[in-house]
Amino acid sequence: MVDLRSDTVTRPTEEMRRAMAEAEVGDDVYGDDPTVNALEEMAADAVGKEAALFVPSGTMGNLVSLMSHCSRGESVILGRESHIFHYEAGGISTVAGLLPVTVDDSSSLLDVGEALSSIKGGDNVHFAPTRLCAFEITHNRLGGAAPSPEAAASAMQALRGAGLKVHLDGARVFNAAVAWGVSARAYAGPADSVMFCFSKGLSAPVGSVVCGSGEFVARARRWRKVLGGGMRQAGVLAACAMVSLRSMVDRLVEDHENARVLADALEEVRGVRVEEMPVGCRRTNMVYFSLEGKDARALAERCALRGVLFNAVSPSRVRLVTHKDVSRAMVLEAVKVIEEELRAL
Repeated sequence: MVDLRSDTVTRPTEEMRRAMAEAEVGDDVYGDDPTVNALEEMAADAVGKEAALFVPSGTMGNLVSLMSHCSRGESVILGRESHIFHYEAGGISTVAGLLPVTVDDSSSLLDVGEALSSIKGGDNVHFAPTRLCAFEITHNRLGGAAPSPEAAASAMQALRGAGLKVHLDGARVFNAAVAWGVSARAYAGPADSVMFCFSKGLSAPVGSVVCGSGEFVARARRWRKVLGGGMRQAGVLAACAMVSLRSMVDRLVEDHENARVLADALEEVRGVRVEEMPVGCRRTNMVYFSLEGKDARALAERCALRGVLFNAVSPSRVRLVTHKDVSRAMVLEAVKVIEEELRAL
């Protein structure tokens, strides 16, 4: 089986399984799970923040961040193609009571000019006051694009200068850091808060973390409880996440190299158009391609029957994601199957 649906399908490593079995635990809602506490310190340090909060998922991490920065009836500036806007079940509005205001993010970053012009003040009762903007690095719907840390910092600082708080949806921020050869702090530093996932390319079975100031994390802890995210003996999961930070970051370069090989090989397949990165961005572990006159969903179904799994994200568009459980040989086998099944369609 070659599973290219997502890097969320990764299996925990043997080191993670041992760490889980040996983890010292307590009750995290009481704050006395020593392994969770150690993970939170480790995660905060990794992105240069004062404190951190372990949460079950990236979706919850983003939601508690928005709720911790904003009050109901306020607005948040997001990218039109952002994960928060498209794939987090509308929690920003249905649960948090916030108004999403979308702007162009085709460069992978918020368009600063459009974002600045979208800010609404609190002195006019007709508007939902703008409190926050959210960036996404790497950018999922733009092919896992990683903008340069300098470009990201410039955009974030411009919006902070206009009085907004900045949240970074950094689900795969370590992919971006590896792609540019920098620390994750380079991306997280200009943001007031950052969420990142252990359960994607870092290969842990469960969990994400929200990082920011101590005051911010205290508010986030309450919202985590409101949303049902208070976990008990969560140290068994936190132990895996600690292995992720110690052992799984540097190896992300292998996933990026396999994605490059995958993209190059697909370029040679007739009827396939591999999507390029936005200008100034680097590819990480995703490859998107579109088909000319063929049904992407039918292609996905045919390939699945031969053990090659991937997602058709529209009738003509496909996403492939590399990760630790996909080897170079498996990547090349996937291209072979895709080419053969595309000819048969």
